[in-house]
Amino acid sequence: MPADPRDSNITGLMSTALFTDMYELTMLEAALADGSAHRPCAFEVFARRLPAGRRYGVVAGTGRLLDALASFRFGEAELDVVSRFLAPSTVAWLRAYRFSGDIDGYREGDFYFPGSPVLSVRGSFAECVLLETLALSVLNHDSAVASAAARMVTAADGRTVIEMGSRRTHEESAVAAARAAYLAGFDSTSNLEAARRYGIPAAGTAAHAFTLLHTTAAGRNEESAFRSQIESLGVGTTLLVDTYDITTAVRTAVEVAGPRLGGVRIDSGDLGVLARQVREQLDSLGATGTKIVMSGDLDEYAIAGLRSEPCDVYGVGTSVVTGSGAPTAGMVFKLVEVDGIPVEKRSAHKQSRGGAKRAVRFARETGTLTEEVIHSAHLPAPDGEGTATDLTVPLVRGGERVEGLPTLEESRAFLAAGLVSLPWEGLMLSEGDPAIPTRFAGQG
Repeated sequence: MPADPRDSNITGLMSTALFTDMYELTMLEAALADGSAHRPCAFEVFARRLPAGRRYGVVAGTGRLLDALASFRFGEAELDVVSRFLAPSTVAWLRAYRFSGDIDGYREGDFYFPGSPVLSVRGSFAECVLLETLALSVLNHDSAVASAAARMVTAADGRTVIEMGSRRTHEESAVAAARAAYLAGFDSTSNLEAARRYGIPAAGTAAHAFTLLHTTAAGRNEESAFRSQIESLGVGTTLLVDTYDITTAVRTAVEVAGPRLGGVRIDSGDLGVLARQVREQLDSLGATGTKIVMSGDLDEYAIAGLRSEPCDVYGVGTSVVTGSGAPTAGMVFKLVEVDGIPVEKRSAHKQSRGGAKRAVRFARETGTLTEEVIHSAHLPAPDGEGTATDLTVPLVRGGERVEGLPTLEESRAFLAAGLVSLPWEGLMLSEGDPAIPTRFAGQG
């Protein structure tokens, strides 16, 4: 009988060591056998290009990755799996595995562009290569979600945005997506595990099922559903008014709750037209402070289309948890240096630049970003016009997480400030060049 995976619970979390691909371990075995496993190496995470239609990407998942790294241990449950295809000597090496290298990277909540060295992992080949799949699965997922969510926040133009996509993805992906969306500026989430795990504000009231429950019983109607919800949650709650006739439901909602009703939610139909009609109706009934919440397959383009309408809150589901059509950020994890010597991949359309790298970003005196320059990690940052900011910060030293790294709230504020620094054209939703150019030092 396989061992319980909780037996390898060294850090208080289930081991993450098997969140990997088999070839990481078969490469390890061959490298241990031929003696190359312990050569000092540098690996980098970067995206060759941005997803179609995007002008910037948002780095997200760094905090989750560092948590996962702390739990990347091979306990008996994990060793039971890998011993089926690995030699006993490799299994013995994995039993004692602890990442002891260094990791640098962009701050969570920072931008990335084509070629940006988002993460740099340094150590022996053996200990670094095992982290490829874990690093990419976390960063690709969370960065895709955060990049889409940031565009939605910009489109919302200061209005409240709620993440409610849990039912459209895997249960653990839902939690990670809620975190990434909150990092990008969403105000709350419907997912209670995300609220528990990361302290994100939770939001939610009722679905159509609650209205249908009350209207199918003898002598019951939509008023019964509204009255039940208000008696339980108070007049500040939000009532779902599109189960049947919206005009009738809005009138009933105000009759039951009074003019201090918190909000009404519309989940279907021509949202722009309905927002205007409902706003006029609410105002005529004296419910001038009642907010209108819109949901139902919204994405950044739909939100932008509703910007001139009297919508107060947007609820976003599918499009945010799937990265709004870009379910991955397109990041890769490549070996760039061995024994201090640059190495690079030359495959067609999949080239990589050799050598460990760092990056610096320049901005005008006004704070507007102008370019990002990538340079050798072994040389000083190049000069440029304007104010320079070094983008690469220490994350792990000697296998241990660096103390004092930004919290989720701090990273959220960092991204909000960063969005103000992008050139205005970089915030456009139409296709175009990246918001700022990326240049490799010494090259045009």
